[in-house]
Amino acid sequence: MHGYGIIKAAEQATDGRLRIAVGTLYGALERMERAGLVAAGHEEIVDGRARRYYRLTEDGTEALGREALRMQQAAAVVMGHSRNAGAAPA
Repeated sequence: MHGYGIIKAAEQATDGRLRIAVGTLYGALERMERAGLVAAGHEEIVDGRARRYYRLTEDGTEALGREALRMQQAAAVVMGHSRNAGAAPA
């Protein structure tokens, strides 16, 4: 998926609650590419602008799984604390 597509997919998946700044995304993609988590694929020109397509590498897929598990565990801790405090979960 190309960078702009990633931004739009994130907005759509979160009903607009997550908005990623272009500079933030491309900085993260560059760091992930250096770390071997994503690989840049082909580029194309659309409406005069270059689009570079990215894909997860095998290491990136494994890192994504670990991060998803970490976030699930963190959410479970937060939900447990809110239940123990008698507060309704947000």
